[in-house]
Amino acid sequence: METTQTALYVVILLVTLALLFDFMNGFHDAANSIATVVSTGVLKPGQAVVFAAFFNFIAIAVVPMAVAATVGKNTLLPGFADTHVVFGALVGAITWNVITWYYGIPSSSSHALIGGLVGAAMAKSGTAALNSAGLLKTFAFIFVSPTLGFVLGSLLMVAVAWIFRRTRPTKVDKWFRRLQLVSAGAYSLGHGGNDAQKTMGIIWMLLIATGHLSGAEKMPPLWVIVSCYVAIALGTMFGGWRIVKTMGQRITKLKPVGGFCAETGGAMTLGIASVFGIPVSTTHTITGAIVGVGSTRRASSVRWGVAGSIVWAWIFTIPASAFVAAISYWVSFKLF
Repeated sequence: METTQTALYVVILLVTLALLFDFMNGFHDAANSIATVVSTGVLKPGQAVVFAAFFNFIAIAVVPMAVAATVGKNTLLPGFADTHVVFGALVGAITWNVITWYYGIPSSSSHALIGGLVGAAMAKSGTAALNSAGLLKTFAFIFVSPTLGFVLGSLLMVAVAWIFRRTRPTKVDKWFRRLQLVSAGAYSLGHGGNDAQKTMGIIWMLLIATGHLSGAEKMPPLWVIVSCYVAIALGTMFGGWRIVKTMGQRITKLKPVGGFCAETGGAMTLGIASVFGIPVSTTHTITGAIVGVGSTRRASSVRWGVAGSIVWAWIFTIPASAFVAAISYWVSFKLF
């Protein structure tokens, strides 16, 4: 009886840790949703975070559960996940998020979590634990999502410039200040839908590994779904202001029309990925779209040094979080 009760406490502790990661995901990635709308002056910061958090949450009624299934069932092979692996993965991901938030670096919470899972699972069983087919989709979109964001953002910017080529700039600015509310809402919807499901996936994995679910279910329990959407929305409301400045102004200067095109291109990319169950980085996606919009003016409009430092953070995210996760797995296994 005591052993069963202790096991339950462990599960509760890990679910709480997962929701903390989800909150930090919203906090860390708030810049992805609101940086452009704040930097163009369409919304004040306080208004923007509430606006984004609202759309983060209502994704619960719009986005299918495909991403949660990918993370929960198709990242590691059945039988390899346990409480130590989940603990290591979450500690690795949270540690990397704290470091990058402190230095104002827009890194990927998504890939920190995937890296954490890979590192902890490999510390337990080597590469035999990994589901190569599921991971291949995730790793491929490290490159596909920013590229697609870049292409869609730049094409939208070119199309808008051509359509409104004979319209007064002040009139265009006025229209797109309103339209940017639509694009920001769409991007926040995609952010909530894709990112909240990654935490759902790891809680789902935990519940299956500990015998609380059979694994035959097509979606996680309702309480998991609701709590994950609430956690990410609350995190977004607190906002990661260090990263907002980098995303909104340091890469390139944005006007409302540029913000609209970047957010719309990013939202389209997230929508495609979510439908196919691919856990993508919202950071990678919006950064690619912002760079795409900036590059349509001229190459010098983009601060490539800043963009380059962000790319280096992307490169280090998975191995760094995997390394911390492996150590955390070892400590958890030895002590508990």
